[in-house]
Amino acid sequence: MTTFDDREQGFERKFVLDNDLEFKATARRNRLLGEWAAGLMGLATADDYARAVVKSDFEQPGDEDVLRKVFGDLKGSGVAVSEGEVRMKMDELLAQAREQIKTGA
Repeated sequence: MTTFDDREQGFERKFVLDNDLEFKATARRNRLLGEWAAGLMGLATADDYARAVVKSDFEQPGDEDVLRKVFGDLKGSGVAVSEGEVRMKMDELLAQAREQIKTGA
């Protein structure tokens, strides 16, 4: 049973590590998304807006709260962007964030 227990503990450690990396990638994606949106809106305080986007992810599980905030802010500031474009940017930036996490950037 020792070998089985060792394998089980190894899988549990990998699961925890994978979840931690995905959390970090999502947070980095949200920051990058905030910086992108701030640039489109012409905000001078891109860092503050990016932090607000990261915080918005803690309102509900999933990405809908982030999408709602960024899309609503863009629309409210007069930027002509569709919800689909924001979703595509979120996907693109998540892939970029995962790669940055893997490479340690």
